Amino acid sequence: MRVRVFRVSAYSDPETGRPGKIIELVEVRRTQPSSAFSSGSEDVLMAQRLLQSLVAQLQGMGLMPPHRDIIIPKVTLILTEEEYDMLGVKLEVNEEFDLEFSEGKIIFKPL
Repeated sequence: MRVRVFRVSAYSDPETGRPGKIIELVEVRRTQPSSAFSSGSEDVLMAQRLLQSLVAQLQGMGLMPPHRDIIIPKVTLILTEEEYDMLGVKLEVNEEFDLEFSEGKIIFKPL
């Protein structure tokens, strides 16, 4: 699944006082523009393209909100600085990864 680093916060372990990080990952699902006409005549397809072009122009002018991905909370990691270093992956806000679960392991694959 594709995940994005949503938030990275500082953290102190309440028992030891050691610094760490809270890393929130969200699943990103790309949404496809819905099509009211999945099939049709050449005129219908032409009208559909014209409408999509018009919507894109209105979004570009700021008159309509842009098309957004669906974001679903997925994984929160609470790690000490040592654990974060052992992870071997630098997790920066808005960075995306393919996240894979395999045989009890979590694998981060950069895109």
